[in-house]
Amino acid sequence: MVGGATAMAGGTKMSGLTDPDRIWSEASVRLRAEIGDGPFSSYIAPSAVRLDNAGGLILVTPTAYARDWVRKNALRRMNELWLGLDGLSRRLEVRCRAEVGSVPPASAVLPGAGNVVDATPRLAAFAAPQSAPISADGARAVRAAGLQERLTFDSFIEGQGNAFALAIAKQVASWADGHFNPVFFCGPYGYGKTHLLNAIAWEAQRLRPEAKVVYLTAERFLSTFVKAMQDRSTAAFKESLRSADMLLLDDVQFVGCKTSTQEELLSTLTALIEDGKRIVFSADRAPMALTEVEPRLRSHLAAGLTCPVEAGDRELKIAVAQNRLKALSALGVVQGEAAPEVLAQLVDRTPGSMRELEGAVNTLAAAAGSRLSAVSVDEASTLLGMAMRGGPERRITVDEIQKTVADHFNMKQADLLSERRTRSVARPRQIAMYLCKQHTTRSYPDIGRRFGGRDHTTVLHGVRKIEELMPQDDQIARDVEALTRKLRG
Repeated sequence: MVGGATAMAGGTKMSGLTDPDRIWSEASVRLRAEIGDGPFSSYIAPSAVRLDNAGGLILVTPTAYARDWVRKNALRRMNELWLGLDGLSRRLEVRCRAEVGSVPPASAVLPGAGNVVDATPRLAAFAAPQSAPISADGARAVRAAGLQERLTFDSFIEGQGNAFALAIAKQVASWADGHFNPVFFCGPYGYGKTHLLNAIAWEAQRLRPEAKVVYLTAERFLSTFVKAMQDRSTAAFKESLRSADMLLLDDVQFVGCKTSTQEELLSTLTALIEDGKRIVFSADRAPMALTEVEPRLRSHLAAGLTCPVEAGDRELKIAVAQNRLKALSALGVVQGEAAPEVLAQLVDRTPGSMRELEGAVNTLAAAAGSRLSAVSVDEASTLLGMAMRGGPERRITVDEIQKTVADHFNMKQADLLSERRTRSVARPRQIAMYLCKQHTTRSYPDIGRRFGGRDHTTVLHGVRKIEELMPQDDQIARDVEALTRKLRG
């Protein structure tokens, strides 16, 4: 890949690779470095390369919005990178999942992988009857954007913040008796919840090849259920879920937007529990904190075992960075090992989620290539540039922070500037003040003036209060992290 990256940069075509998964893996590293981790993670990382009925290659995005974004902002460059690596000179088209139904993956189906399926293509068969559904009864696994081959227990890095969740995940995957049901993994985005659900699916199917294990994202559950209602095929939809021996639903917080889907999920949950089937959920918050979810469903989600997946410490993050570099080395993207001080600096200057850390590692790998072991701390900073938090960032304003906080807490911006002192207003106001101090150059008196003419000591108290509460209150820590992510785009 080192030579490939050089060749692409210089405009010379590299031939020889024909496996779409390998090409996509190598092209993605370069593309992430060029367009940035944020846009890549939002629009391209959840996508998958598949074959259409004529044998052409298509990039399947999870939504139509993502498809349109890719077409406008990334498809041309994506094809340049692809053609630079593909020995067969193929081009990529881009479509959303609703358009392609159950189109098979671009690579051959993995042998001996049991009945584990990403339910995306199988459930999509109800919305696209002209496409052949993928059977859960055949000994085959579907590689797609949802269920990822690399996310196994072997590749999961254990640390202080996730040790309990990992132990429970392994217990669930082992089909052990005396299990809790449902098991609910919760925590900030990017810290391993999806990894654990994928790992459970792979391991559970390995141990019981005859079992029906269904994994799907909440987004796919929503869209396919709505389509099934439109097509009057809800009976088939329900059967596909309620006949499962194990159901894994990722990002369940997204089912809170529609009453009908919540009712269907509650009915499915109840039916599976009554039949003694295993159920695993994940969300960005604990069940009772999902205020957008109907109370009965919330209560059922909280009735089993809630496992927090917490932010990793410095040692865990360094281990994650090292593990990612090993994976890239196996793909031929880099040669050698990064110096310990380079990894330490990378971790210290990327304090966000594990996904952001992996994005920074990918950028370093793509830029350094065969020179990885010779890269110094200063050179790494130069190579990474804006990919690292220490680089120049978009200017964030006080007004933007106030609007973002108000929207996050379902209140008006004027409430933050008002004299109201109830906790439902005072705490968001303090969080907004804290974010202003963290992300702007405004002084305490200036921030106070912009919050309804408050004294600088009020702002100082608010900032210190949030700093004090964040290590103690998980919800406040999650709110601050989510708001920071929104502000940074």
